[in-house]
Amino acid sequence: MPTLVLFLELAAIAIVFAGLPLVYLWTRPGYSFFQKLNWVLVFMTFDLIVFGAFTRLTDSGLGCPDWPGCYGASNPFHALGEIQQAESTMPSGPVTVIKAWIEMIHRYLAMTVGALILVQVGVAFGKLKSLGKSPVFCSLGLLLLVCIQGAFGAWTVTLKLQPIIVTIHLMLALFLLACLTVYAQQAWEQSSSVHILRIRPLPAQLLIIAFVVLTIQIFLGAWVSTNYAVLACPDFPTCLGSVWPETNWREGFTLWRQLGLNAQGEFISPTALQTIHWAHRLFALAVLIVLGALSLKALQLATPVLSGLGRYAKLLLAILLLQVITGISNVVFQWPLLAALLHTAGSAALVFCLVRMSYWASWRLPIQNKMAKL
Repeated sequence: MPTLVLFLELAAIAIVFAGLPLVYLWTRPGYSFFQKLNWVLVFMTFDLIVFGAFTRLTDSGLGCPDWPGCYGASNPFHALGEIQQAESTMPSGPVTVIKAWIEMIHRYLAMTVGALILVQVGVAFGKLKSLGKSPVFCSLGLLLLVCIQGAFGAWTVTLKLQPIIVTIHLMLALFLLACLTVYAQQAWEQSSSVHILRIRPLPAQLLIIAFVVLTIQIFLGAWVSTNYAVLACPDFPTCLGSVWPETNWREGFTLWRQLGLNAQGEFISPTALQTIHWAHRLFALAVLIVLGALSLKALQLATPVLSGLGRYAKLLLAILLLQVITGISNVVFQWPLLAALLHTAGSAALVFCLVRMSYWASWRLPIQNKMAKL
């Protein structure tokens, strides 16, 4: 019974949190409710990713050491005694009142995204006759993805911040953001009497390479963060004064191990942490080259018809510059919270930009059925 009460209370919180944007959307004129809901989900997921980074960077990931509640309660108010006892036992430990609230707010936001996707599924089912089956199946896929993401969120806590679990949790969050963006930019409610003529001026191969390179770099960046290897190389552009520092690739990239330990259960060596950091720093050069080339190519191809492509190409270049600045700042200024948050937000923004560029990388000319037959 206590578990049932906990889930009911958490469900009520999710309904309240999700109800706020839903009421706002319902009262706003303009685009259809379904279209607005899809873009709000993109916005909420982006915010969730940034707040998740804030939770990790403030060491609040174990602010509530159980899941889904906090010491069996739906909010830290009801677990204040247990939290204060844990804090008095270990004042600098992972459990404090502030950290508990940060962790639970992160979970509330995650539940809100899940609740909004449920609403999205319901709306898609309600429009089945007019929209067809594709939006329903895609929305159900998003619901499955957010459930998997929730499972990794639970394992993040129960497995005590195991690096590979936390890394996958972040990667899945960015994949969810990409999928939601793809879903939101579809013309689901386009009239059936209108066809879209597509001519792709931007090479698909270059876009695919950009996605692959960015995915690898985000994994490396998450691996740096989840292993707390940001300060393993405390200088820039060298690492401990060396152009090529000592490395241990096998120890650094053994994926299944506990936080702070190697595969043998011993403390991970500084050399392994240097390797993790150095890999991320080196691969950043590949990202700059590939994404920079993609942006310049898109700017060359941008026309009045493809104005969005030019806008996102410029935005991509600006975010790349921000990533360089914040990445260097993390090292030079010893991992300040603001720079670290901006660096994670920049990664999510790069994913968003690439998805949007893939959409705008084609001429989209609406033509009537008669013209389509010609």
